[in-house]
Amino acid sequence: MADGKQDARSVRKQAIRRKAQRRHSHFYERCAHWSFNGQGEGTPIHWHRERWILAATGLLITLLSGFLIPAWATAMKPVAVEPVEHTLLPLALPKIVAPTLKAPAVEDWRVVQVRPGQTLSDIFQSQGLSLTDLQTVVDNAGDAKAALHHIHPGQEFDFLIGRNGNLEGIRFDKDEATRAIIRLDSNAPSVATVVRAVETREQVAHGVIEDSLFAAANKAGLSNAMVIKLADLFKYDVDFVQDLRVGDSFTVIYDNVYRDGAYLHEGDIVAAEFVNQGHRYTAYRFKRADGSDGWFSEDGRPIQKSFLRIPVDFTRISSPFSAARMHPILGLMRAHKGVDYAAPTGTPIHAAGDGVIKYRAWMNGYGNFVIIQHDSHISTAYGHMSRFATERVGQHVHQGDIIGYVGMTGLATGPHLHYEFRVDGVQRNPQTVTLPKPEPLPGAQMAKFESTVVKPQLARLMGIDNNYKLAQAESTKRSDD
Repeated sequence: MADGKQDARSVRKQAIRRKAQRRHSHFYERCAHWSFNGQGEGTPIHWHRERWILAATGLLITLLSGFLIPAWATAMKPVAVEPVEHTLLPLALPKIVAPTLKAPAVEDWRVVQVRPGQTLSDIFQSQGLSLTDLQTVVDNAGDAKAALHHIHPGQEFDFLIGRNGNLEGIRFDKDEATRAIIRLDSNAPSVATVVRAVETREQVAHGVIEDSLFAAANKAGLSNAMVIKLADLFKYDVDFVQDLRVGDSFTVIYDNVYRDGAYLHEGDIVAAEFVNQGHRYTAYRFKRADGSDGWFSEDGRPIQKSFLRIPVDFTRISSPFSAARMHPILGLMRAHKGVDYAAPTGTPIHAAGDGVIKYRAWMNGYGNFVIIQHDSHISTAYGHMSRFATERVGQHVHQGDIIGYVGMTGLATGPHLHYEFRVDGVQRNPQTVTLPKPEPLPGAQMAKFESTVVKPQLARLMGIDNNYKLAQAESTKRSDD
């Protein structure tokens, strides 16, 4: 039975061999003499020659590998370079000292702002400095000394104080465009000035009076200080207490001043227009031939008239000019040949125009009384003063100079100014009298004024006014719709 299984295996092996020979017949045809004896299918195949060939081939490969691989590894190995011997010689080099880098010292300046009522000595003492320090600063201030004698609230002083409390430096504004820096931390004190960039930027405001001038101006963005400047320009033509009406309007072009790019303060009015009860008044800033600034109307005449219409800041007219009135003290009907302006006691009284003080003394009924002669025809009189100013008889005064203060001396029931305007010795109503017009600019200046100031600024004023009217009309139309 075992022989039967062996025969079956032999038959299966021979079948596999024959199948391989048929599939790869082209190989066996070329290589049949290596291992096959060419006998019939049933003859066993012998591999003796093939084994010898395979063994020889393996031996040859082994020998070649043993020779080629070491040779290749040797070829790839980098060539060793023999080290070259060097001789070290001493060389003297200059000594290099590394620089010591120090951070720049930051100076600690103390900024002090002047408060109302403070003096420069108060400020120095508040910083622990002595009057000797103040004197040292004044002595070394050079042409900036004037700025130390005239300080004002809001002004700034910067102090550099040493570790021992000694003053090493101070800096302050010499004027709006320059800063003075005084250094005292060296053997010899030094003073330097630094120029600061100052520029002006124009602003425009327009308003219509509905309640008061201040309310309308504030609504238009003007400060109270700018409102006072506006009223001061037109005070010769407009009584801002008695003459204002609802519907009056104003347009103002003014400067704002900036220093080093930051807002500093309001500047002056460049051009302005005021419409009062249908009458239009204008003012334009213009530099005169002598370099001074002035304000002129469109016809080139100075805004500043020869006379102030009202020489005092008053609260109300307590008694107008009248041919007959009942005297409040005497109880008699008599003419009141002036205007009484009620004001608090001590309110300054100003000269209405340039002139010479002709009388300064007590006068019955008028109390403390002053008369100013302006020319051969015109004089002005001021009564009931509480006290006089420093001017004396025969002294020349300018328009706006203070000549006394409001009071109630003489026959008066309350503090007020009795003001008279006299022409050839005859009293005229100060509120209605025709005041002499000032002379216009001379020819060459007039031409420059008209071309460089009036023409461009008038166009701006009219444009602003027209735009406002268009806006109002549009607003009214929308409301009606």
